Amino acid sequence: MQASAQKDLHVALNAHLLSGQASYRSAGVHQYIHQLLRHLDGVDADVRITALIGARAPQPPTEIDLVRASQDTRKPSRRVIWEQSVQPRVLRRIEADLAHGPVFVGPLLSPCPVVTTIHDLSFIRFPHLFRPANRLYLKTMTRLSARAARRVIAVSDHTARETVELLGVPRKRISVVYHGVDPAFQPLPAGQVAAFRANRDLPERFVLFVGTLEPRKNLTRLIEAFARIREKESKLVLVGGKGWLYDQLFARVDELDLRDVVLFPGYVPNGELPLWYNAATVFAYPSLYEGFGMPVTEAQACGTPVMASNTTSLPEAAGEAALLVDPLDIEAIAAGLNRLLGDHALREQFTEQGLGHAHTFTWSRTARETVQVYRQASV
Repeated sequence: MQASAQKDLHVALNAHLLSGQASYRSAGVHQYIHQLLRHLDGVDADVRITALIGARAPQPPTEIDLVRASQDTRKPSRRVIWEQSVQPRVLRRIEADLAHGPVFVGPLLSPCPVVTTIHDLSFIRFPHLFRPANRLYLKTMTRLSARAARRVIAVSDHTARETVELLGVPRKRISVVYHGVDPAFQPLPAGQVAAFRANRDLPERFVLFVGTLEPRKNLTRLIEAFARIREKESKLVLVGGKGWLYDQLFARVDELDLRDVVLFPGYVPNGELPLWYNAATVFAYPSLYEGFGMPVTEAQACGTPVMASNTTSLPEAAGEAALLVDPLDIEAIAAGLNRLLGDHALREQFTEQGLGHAHTFTWSRTARETVQVYRQASV
């Protein structure tokens, strides 16, 4: 009865960061937009979603309404121009009641209220880990967008606190909406996993990392810690596309003479990731800073024991179902790896706990709670 009494609401979601590229651009925020579009349709019969996409963007995963731009907005400079100069005109033309900027930034001259999603504020906490132009754009536009937005979605409690402290947004205007885990991330049959491991020439036992190769992921310390572990027959597999400022990472592998031990498969399509998680003995995610930490819950959903950082949002993502370590302490990272690799009972414990914990994160819930934010912002 309550839903039927609510007014119809037309929401325009900026999906210009949907990516069909086989690179780091198809990770993270692309998956967030993809999953939102996949699950928002039908949550509330009185809420209509229109996806705003670029001229060369892939087709969204559902049959929702589309407005495809005449411009190719894959280049950041073109996308910024579209977001701030063209998008307000589009919103007015399609008579949108609300605009959602799902990746930090909303249209500052919007003709309707705006909801903005903040994923993390690492570009403020760790400015030296970003290219100067990217850092300046993100810092300036995220601050302006968050302050102008009717409501802000933060992807964790940690990110909500950071948004208050670093952007000056009142806590009452922030809603915490966690990411979900796709059902494709699940334990797979042993035979299928063994065949995948053989096809990829992977060792029987290895430590896995999944994420963009960039300084915030703390991979140099992970490599240095891995060089100190006792189990010398294991390997370290770093799955992910090259992001930025990654030269030091490859140089450190060479300096430690680990070229045959540390493997770089490159970018892996999202549909193949469950096999990588299932094939791994341990999943390691010693990131310095995360807004949520999707790979942690994905690994848990696949039944893979997890070691993660004890900082920022990662304790929220991991719950009590992971071994948490200080990401700045190489010895602590090495000790954590040794403990998980050497203790079969502990791995089984984290596998069981992780499966239960990961199942609490669903994209259907993310969509429902996002629609609730839309309703709050439209009042």
